[in-house]
Amino acid sequence: MVNVTFDDAQSIIVPGEDGATIIYSPGDIAWVLASTALVWIMVPGVGFFYSGLLRRKNALSMIYLSMMTIAVVSFQWFFWGFSLTFAEDASPFIGTLKHFVGRGILEAPSVGSSKIPTVVFCVYQLMFACITPMLALGGFAERAHLGPMIVFVFIWSTIVYDPIACWTWNPKGWSFVMGGLDFAGGTPVHISSGTTALAISIYLGKRRGYGGDPNSPTNHITQLMSSLGPVFLWFGWFGFNGGSALSANLRAAQACIVTNLAASVGGLTWMAWDYRIERKWSAVGFCSGAVAGLVAITPGSGYVGVPASILFGFMAGTVCNFATQLKFLLHYDDALDVFASHAIGGVVGNILTALFAEAKVAAADGISVIPGGWLDHHYIQLAYHLADSAAGLGYSFVMTTIILWVMHFIPGLRLKADDTTEILGIDESSIGEYAYNFVSPEEQQYDGSGTAQTHETYLMKERSSTA
Repeated sequence: MVNVTFDDAQSIIVPGEDGATIIYSPGDIAWVLASTALVWIMVPGVGFFYSGLLRRKNALSMIYLSMMTIAVVSFQWFFWGFSLTFAEDASPFIGTLKHFVGRGILEAPSVGSSKIPTVVFCVYQLMFACITPMLALGGFAERAHLGPMIVFVFIWSTIVYDPIACWTWNPKGWSFVMGGLDFAGGTPVHISSGTTALAISIYLGKRRGYGGDPNSPTNHITQLMSSLGPVFLWFGWFGFNGGSALSANLRAAQACIVTNLAASVGGLTWMAWDYRIERKWSAVGFCSGAVAGLVAITPGSGYVGVPASILFGFMAGTVCNFATQLKFLLHYDDALDVFASHAIGGVVGNILTALFAEAKVAAADGISVIPGGWLDHHYIQLAYHLADSAAGLGYSFVMTTIILWVMHFIPGLRLKADDTTEILGIDESSIGEYAYNFVSPEEQQYDGSGTAQTHETYLMKERSSTA
């Protein structure tokens, strides 16, 4: 049992292993726990965002996947994920099983910050581990079985996410030791998930009817969820970036300010680029740009000033917008543009962080000391970030491809859906339920009596008549 006492200021006092006294501020703990809840809501936010960009017959699958991912990763994280990522005796690449099944996770100062106990740091970092595979699962949209994804998420989190997070954030990790600056997950979260989605898209191939069928995957049923999802994401990102200060201090406030500004500029920039073509003020375009701005500012949110965050948003809204055309040039079907928004956005953020990181911004927490980036005449920082980004891109792509093909040849674990399942829809074939009752005119067919029926019902009747 932990011997907890309080001083006159109500600070939490616990005895350390060496007899020293450890003092925690309830305000710091409260802020990190509140940020944990904010990041949690981002996971279903991703599900809503993805759901609104898909056809009705596949929309529920993404909302389901968001909750499934939380459940699977929560188990994986306390089983061995946290230990493989943040064990104090980690190697430069991955941790040990020191904290296997949650051993030793309670009152000791965390490896992330001495201002909060390990148990608080553990549950906060769990949320990052949850949202990362959910972002990557967008690559499976509309053409993969849901059952094997439970196994995929567990394996991917262990083999891909945990090592990258270890080398980035663990004080023993090679990127951390080298001097990489990644405040909240440019490489572990965004580059890894975006590159994983690219590997998944290449493995699965193009969706049936992609690019030509009137009922093609580009014909979205509703934009409500695609607008609601980014609301949750933007809201939660204050905990994602601000909480990464791991304390209620000026650096957390600074991270919140630049996060909001980068998202705002990113949304306006992407929408403006889309307007030049469509002459419409696209809600989806604004939301996509806001997410791109949030992605880009993630690695630099605790290192850059307010003026720089405007450039982060503009560059993310521009580069990620044009990066969506890569799928046409390279002939892959990334249904939700996860690679363009997250992998490319993460690289943009890493590069800009190397250029605009300032020692005085990091020092706002009263503890951190960094050499800064190009603004502080520390020019080698760009090389550090290019190396880290390249490692994240290459490792994620290769390891994900290996996982996919190994599962492909194991009975019951093949992820790629057949044509019949894809035509019927993932919701009907794997869940047996729908997200919406609304049926658009494009999905309607008419029988001989002139009665409207859904495209899926028509196909089911056709199969029954020929059986």
